[in-house]
Amino acid sequence: MTPKAGLLGAVAGLAMSTMATVAMAEEITVAYFTEWPMPFQYAKEMGTYDEVMGVKVNWRAFDTGTAMSAAMASGDVQLSVSQGVPPFVVATSAGQDLKIVDVAVSYADNDNCVVASALEIDKTSAADLAGKKVAVPLGTAAHYGFLKQMSHFGVDLASLEIVNMAPPEGAAAIAQGAVDMFCGWGGSLRRAKEHGNVLLTGAEKEALGILVFDVTSAPASFVAENPDLVAKFLKVTADANAMWADSANRDKMLPVIAKDAGMDLDATAATIDTFVFPTVAEQLDAKWLGGGAQEFMQGVAQVFVEAGSIPAALDSYADRVVTGPLAAAQGM
Repeated sequence: MTPKAGLLGAVAGLAMSTMATVAMAEEITVAYFTEWPMPFQYAKEMGTYDEVMGVKVNWRAFDTGTAMSAAMASGDVQLSVSQGVPPFVVATSAGQDLKIVDVAVSYADNDNCVVASALEIDKTSAADLAGKKVAVPLGTAAHYGFLKQMSHFGVDLASLEIVNMAPPEGAAAIAQGAVDMFCGWGGSLRRAKEHGNVLLTGAEKEALGILVFDVTSAPASFVAENPDLVAKFLKVTADANAMWADSANRDKMLPVIAKDAGMDLDATAATIDTFVFPTVAEQLDAKWLGGGAQEFMQGVAQVFVEAGSIPAALDSYADRVVTGPLAAAQGM
């Protein structure tokens, strides 16, 4: 199956899915990533979400943001923490009615592509990637970064064998020599780097306009029917981020976060130290949800259209962001 056919098939499936809503929710299910340590996991393990929200919060781990979209489309998941912007754009471009309710994390150095060491290819010889086999989780932030990097280096996508693999699978593949390049994030990226090198650093990617950040997303119907519940969820998340920002809390929080992420302490610390968690005030500013995120989504969509990964972009992604619950959380 070609990458284009695979992604378009997933898009079509999302577009045809019926979206279940949770009115007067008594319990909800929240999607998150393993091996992706974040402060909210301390609150998760302490039971703070259940206590503050007054509902039972079930947590379900995923490998990709595209899988999160599918779960929200089916009604199995009501909120997704740290969904990548590209999978969000893919889903909404296909007609799925999702909303961004906050900026979960920014992480330019924790989502990247790794070239196998044996090839001895770096940014000065990236043209030598032609004909190589690449593991890429389609429709994700890693996919977007891969497309932008290949465009920057002038590598023709048609010259590559692109295989749709979730990051854990891709990391195993590059370790086994089954692929020449891996694209992904988190613990999988860390493992992949044991067998190769990145083409560009996070700072170099940002200089090219490759921003990397995740959001908290939800079906529009769920947000509309449960604005107070969503606001309380975002409040707990923001408080956990603020708690982590105080270094005095690190020793208490890190072991809890590491255990929930399925990682050892050193790996957790190394990963989370590359993350930036914007405050609520920062998220509501022009750089993020005050306009920057909407503009960035338009650019992401255009890249996917030009690569043939999605058939068309929306005229605007401005209404894909809802700031009411986050503003309410700020006042709590």
